[in-house]
Amino acid sequence: MSYLQKTFTVLLSFFLVFASTVMAQDGTIYPLETPEEPNAILLGTGGVNNQPAKETWFRQWGDPMARNIATATLTPFLPEPGKANGTAVIVAPGGGFSWLSMGHEGWEVAEALAAQGIAAFVLKYRLNPTPEKLEDFSAWMNRPRTPAPAPPSDAKPNTPAPRPPQRNLSNQLEDAEAAYAMIVSRAKEWGVDTDRIGMIGFSAGAGLTMHSTLHSKTMKLAFIGPIYGGMGAVDVPENAPPMFNVIATDDFLFLGQTGVIESWYKAGIPVEFHLYQNGGHGFGLGNPDRTSNRWFDAFMYWLEVNKFLASK
Repeated sequence: MSYLQKTFTVLLSFFLVFASTVMAQDGTIYPLETPEEPNAILLGTGGVNNQPAKETWFRQWGDPMARNIATATLTPFLPEPGKANGTAVIVAPGGGFSWLSMGHEGWEVAEALAAQGIAAFVLKYRLNPTPEKLEDFSAWMNRPRTPAPAPPSDAKPNTPAPRPPQRNLSNQLEDAEAAYAMIVSRAKEWGVDTDRIGMIGFSAGAGLTMHSTLHSKTMKLAFIGPIYGGMGAVDVPENAPPMFNVIATDDFLFLGQTGVIESWYKAGIPVEFHLYQNGGHGFGLGNPDRTSNRWFDAFMYWLEVNKFLASK
């Protein structure tokens, strides 16, 4: 792995965890009975080391969230008969790799994609262990944190921030690769054109989307959509797919940086970048009175113009 790739992965994981902690301070955590997921398909990728707690769910800001996930699944959201256009999208929710925002950044997004004729698949990937009891988890979420060191006052634009400890995403990458392989193997059943399988992700899910693009040896993604993910520069593979990227200026992950956009541009790979005036972090499909609320419409138009939605 190159220095730039390492820097991107490290910075992303650090800021996602920090962001999630800040967000937790504004939203009370409530217990939630584990919902039935009748359409979830086991990916068979194994468990998580040092994971004594079972998978549990909670609710924050009205959104169902899962944590202590040790068994990865894939849930299809297929278009109505006669509406499918053959395109498929793997949807990776966020949550700092410690929980997943299954509703806001998973199911709701998949339903919106399916309504546009796209076969969507929500990836519930494995996570790092968190405290078993909900009250301990809530206290852990709101524990005091040391803020990230500020860049030097004379730092040039897009200068990487100091590097925090590196995060291992081998489990998550394995889950993404298994999801991709399953979609390919069942493409005829699900009405999927294997040349038009893309991936979008939110926050940590954006990090997993980018990590898969940079490091997977088996996934041949047709396009990617990192939504409010890390913005650091990367080494772009020769076969990298077109990218649609979204973030807001008031998202602390932005930090005035556009390194990943510049990396794609300099590599000669198609890239579209939407920097919105407001939206904060974690806006999903949209929050009230935010300019970022139109990103999904722009994404659909981008797919259309690039001929990813043409029925075959």
